[in-house]
Amino acid sequence: MRFDDRFIEELKARLRPSDIIGRTVKLKRQGREYVGLSPFSKEKSPSFFVNDDKGFFHDFSSGKHGDVISFLQETERLSFVEAVQRLAGEAGMALPAEDPQAAEREQKRQGLNDWMDLAQKWFAANLRRSPGKAAREYLEKRGLPEDQWERFGLGYAPNDREGLKNALIQRGARPGDLVEAGLLISPEGGGQPYDRFRDRLMFPILDARGRIVSFGGRAMNPDDRAKYLNGPESPLFHKGATLYGLPEARRILGAESKGEQGIVVVEGYMDVIACQRAGIPAVAPMGTALTEEQMERLWRVSSEPVLCFDGDAAGRRAAYRAIDRALPQLKAGRSFRFALLEGGKDPDDILRDQGAPALRQALTLTKPFAEVLFQKEAEAEQLDTPERRAGFKGRLRQQASTIQDKDLAEQYRRELFDRFDGLFPSRAAPRPAQGQGGQGGRRWGGPPPVLGQTAEGAQAMQSLSRSIEPVAAALAHGAIDDPERMDDHLEAIAAHGFGDPSLDGLAQEMVRLRFSGQDLDSAALRRHLAQSGHDVLMREVEKAAAKSGAPFLAADKPLGETRIRWSQAFDALTRVAALEDALSSARGVPGQDEAFRRLKAERDALRRAIKTGEIWEDSAGS
Repeated sequence: MRFDDRFIEELKARLRPSDIIGRTVKLKRQGREYVGLSPFSKEKSPSFFVNDDKGFFHDFSSGKHGDVISFLQETERLSFVEAVQRLAGEAGMALPAEDPQAAEREQKRQGLNDWMDLAQKWFAANLRRSPGKAAREYLEKRGLPEDQWERFGLGYAPNDREGLKNALIQRGARPGDLVEAGLLISPEGGGQPYDRFRDRLMFPILDARGRIVSFGGRAMNPDDRAKYLNGPESPLFHKGATLYGLPEARRILGAESKGEQGIVVVEGYMDVIACQRAGIPAVAPMGTALTEEQMERLWRVSSEPVLCFDGDAAGRRAAYRAIDRALPQLKAGRSFRFALLEGGKDPDDILRDQGAPALRQALTLTKPFAEVLFQKEAEAEQLDTPERRAGFKGRLRQQASTIQDKDLAEQYRRELFDRFDGLFPSRAAPRPAQGQGGQGGRRWGGPPPVLGQTAEGAQAMQSLSRSIEPVAAALAHGAIDDPERMDDHLEAIAAHGFGDPSLDGLAQEMVRLRFSGQDLDSAALRRHLAQSGHDVLMREVEKAAAKSGAPFLAADKPLGETRIRWSQAFDALTRVAALEDALSSARGVPGQDEAFRRLKAERDALRRAIKTGEIWEDSAGS
């Protein structure tokens, strides 16, 4: 039986080597690889490595090297055909029928690949000729230097109905083959085929093996009906199974194989190029939502890819659509994280305006899948009545049940319900007095007390500006100025406030508003807080914040940068709270004296950094 290259490539794309090999070799993760004892020789120290990203194993003790097929051949003495048949059954792939024409079809596909390669060279040459002037100016405006054009195979399709057609026919191509490859369009009413791509900046689309299978073109004419145009389905190109930029992303991952960097999914060609120029392994779907086939390919490369979207309303909607598509496919070791970029910028904007370090930093600020799922359902409607909260809980239960893996579905149900209980704790539970410590005193379950509404409160307000911790005031002031800063940290704010008990009531009211679905801007939030009795407190917060030296309050800093700095400062605050909890657990436990001293030293050092303002120096260098 013969198997063509496409079948073998698809088979290996559906299987993770560590899963197959791990059934017979006990493997342990080490960075981006797995390591174990050699199955080919006796050894005491592990020298057998499996790399899922590159799809191979290597045994240093015996020198054997190969993929999952050759592993079965070596360890189980199977023939090549037997190994492929075994793996195809595991991958759920039907074996190709015996077909005397299979070799002819494979030869045909190879011929089409040759024409795609020649087309790319023709497009690349035109980018540097006079017709490509507008495309060159566009690339210059987008900050992509000429020395990068070849790396990404960029080109230009002139505004000529038969330019590419004539060039390839002169090289021996037949028009029918070029139509089949997607390079030409054959008119439905008859007539001569003509070029599909005209007056467009061209991006070659490669399959997992690095072969050109199609093209994407960006219109240079702003009045063109289709800003981006991809090639059609063809014997070479299946849109739902292809990820733009995958071979280069794998190369970057291979170069960083000792790290824990995962693959990032962005929304467009230029965003992929921007990320890859910054050393970030990025890919993009073909202008549509991720398909199940594309998810499988991503999970073979990385167990938890990052889905990157703009942080605006449209970006959140796109993230929520991805959740709906991915939820049934989740399994242990197969999930996603989300990076929602702030300020209406995409990766290409960030690279051009702020540089590669800023882009890499922005893509490290991710949220786990369960958190974004919870946020999605919380935003579906206001949660201001028992009926709506019951509906919210019902939606969470339904979403968890969508996961096909039953064990994971149960874990998600518990996780989502824990988040729900944290957001809506029992109203019967007594609320600690304002200013008391403990997590219970900082969750919201009823109207928070407001300083200044009693005689005692009025007296306390007189010395409030002297007693509010400047860093805590800066965090609160930054959240009032830009309420979206809180969205990544709502549950932590509900649990810990802004780090100063005198601000707990203010913090809980701000959290309640964000979770209720009232998307207030800074001005509207200030009006609401003033009407709720926090007017004087906000003025004192502003005074105390002015003493903090917090860089995220500077008016001349870019919004994206200030949001990152605010998050770093808030993370330091929650780290203190986590250390406090760890100290409580370790206190008095036999054998934990050294751990207790180490935790206490870390907590005290972080407290000093927060109190003295050293934290700003740390965040500036991170």
